[in-house]
Amino acid sequence: MRSVTRLLAEGLFLRYRWRGVGRKSIIFGNEGCLPRCRNRPCTESGEGGCPPIDVGNGVTTESAPNIWRWRTAVEHHAGIDVSLELSSVCVVDGRGKIVREAKVASEPDALVSFFKGLGLPVKLIGLEAGPLSQWLHAGLMRAGFEAVLLETRHVKAALSAMTVKTDRKDARGLAQLIRMGWFRPVHAKSIGSQEIRALLVARKQLLGRLLDVELSIRGILRGFGLKVGQVTRKTFEARIRELVTGHTMLERIAEAMLSARATLQAQYEKLHKAMLAFVREDAVCRRLMTVPGVGPVVAVTFKSGVDDPNRITKSKAVGALFGLTPKKYQSGEKDVTGGITRTGDEMVRTALYEAANVLLSRITRFSKLKRWGIDVAKRRGSKRAKVALARKIGIILHRMWIDGTTYRWAEAKPIAAQA
Repeated sequence: MRSVTRLLAEGLFLRYRWRGVGRKSIIFGNEGCLPRCRNRPCTESGEGGCPPIDVGNGVTTESAPNIWRWRTAVEHHAGIDVSLELSSVCVVDGRGKIVREAKVASEPDALVSFFKGLGLPVKLIGLEAGPLSQWLHAGLMRAGFEAVLLETRHVKAALSAMTVKTDRKDARGLAQLIRMGWFRPVHAKSIGSQEIRALLVARKQLLGRLLDVELSIRGILRGFGLKVGQVTRKTFEARIRELVTGHTMLERIAEAMLSARATLQAQYEKLHKAMLAFVREDAVCRRLMTVPGVGPVVAVTFKSGVDDPNRITKSKAVGALFGLTPKKYQSGEKDVTGGITRTGDEMVRTALYEAANVLLSRITRFSKLKRWGIDVAKRRGSKRAKVALARKIGIILHRMWIDGTTYRWAEAKPIAAQA
């Protein structure tokens, strides 16, 4: 008799599973009430709703709508696909069902008003890391909402299966990633680090445009057989005027481009001096500059890229964080190891590589760090040695930042030897 009852109950489970009711919902549960009855709503005391189902032999079970009153309250998660003007917002419940979708202005106040007027407690809000995401993330956090920035590579890989890509579908995908917890959070940098990073980016852009103008002048004059040759930045303008003397059209072109070059150089020097002034007043940057090969640009770039040294539990993880670890692809009998991952902050990775290059090629003072890099270069070549040395410099900088120590050029002698 008991086995027959069990089979009938299993049949009801299969029947109502198609309607969206799980097996655990039928057998277990202890609190909560959700009005999902088609006939009439059930009350908190359990009265009303659809009548129980008689499975035979005096055994009854609750109908599917009544079962929902035993389920616990679901949690809600939100995903925001950020755009310049309007952002797509999607809110889902704990089962992944879409509760609300909307287009909201890409402003912190507009997003805060939307979530406060939603009438539902949102456990976590996810935004893909981007230019506007940090600003919106800070606004949501100040308003008391739990928000997180998502790693862009993971989001791209998760949403790549969609054949049709729209902002609405991206917001849905982000909400589902937040609900399942299948994401890697990105560190939200402080306002101070963002300001320094903006200064470094502006300085780099002006320097790039300055070099572009100089190369353009060289290219224009080369077409007329005028070769600039090797000149310094101070003697560049005089050399150009000397070459174009007697050419009316070239004099007019050179005058305009040299004027633009002078403006770019003046503004670049202003930002460069501002960067040097910050490094001069920052104790962490001055301490990092004691490492051979590390100058003001490398020190301030590393400091702004890491922002909070305590977020890195082990110093060895610095190389992986900035994409300086070997890349590996293994599938079946195929196993390829080569190159580096190139993930993380590109500016920090470039700065560390430049520091390693300077240490191996320009600095003549002996140090254990330089000796280690030379040994690697003898075994594996100069390119691999520079990447390995850049990774090691990053590890040393982070450990010095944590410990508050400076770089020791030579090993300390034992006390007995000193005596």
